[in-house]
Amino acid sequence: MPPVPSIQRAVAFFDGQNLFHAAREAFGYEYPNYSPLPLATRICDSKGWSLQEVRFYTGVPSASDSPFWNRFWSAKLGTMGHQGIVVFSRPLRYRNRVIKLRGGNSLSQLVGEEKGIDVRIALDVIRAVRKGSLDVALIFSQDQDFSEVADEVRIIAAEQGRWVKIATAFPISPTSRNCRGINKTDWIRIQRADYDACIDPKDYRP
Repeated sequence: MPPVPSIQRAVAFFDGQNLFHAAREAFGYEYPNYSPLPLATRICDSKGWSLQEVRFYTGVPSASDSPFWNRFWSAKLGTMGHQGIVVFSRPLRYRNRVIKLRGGNSLSQLVGEEKGIDVRIALDVIRAVRKGSLDVALIFSQDQDFSEVADEVRIIAAEQGRWVKIATAFPISPTSRNCRGINKTDWIRIQRADYDACIDPKDYRP
């Protein structure tokens, strides 16, 4: 068993949309009002980890598809960049989704879908582990696709003969339907008091 480093360097990876939907379900917030840097700092401090970097990933709709959310994310991501957060965004792709209603009727609704965000996060986590630039990969998401990343992280750590932890953080409350973190990772449950202490003081809604 490799020794635990005296200083455990952490890098936080935010799955922006996944975190928003979890916070909406848990706490009732209607827009992404969290501030990633304070949230990552708060969790790392509580665990005794040394936060080295914050990385944020999200899909962003085009101005033609959704002027409101395009302006929102452009402003919020710009502020994150000034805070030293590494930002990665991809255009949302839209497709019609048929929703079945009670009584047998159906409704066609245009829905935005992220493409490539989870792949980018996975690649960046694995690259950071291979480079030895972190001891703790802290992922803000409940996307179970990342369980395969956890397997790969353990393989790399064993090959390098060093200690590496992968943890996932997510909001939770009695109204949360999904109460699970990512399989094969340490789960960190974000309570409302901790989330509310890290709300962004700026409202980027136009």
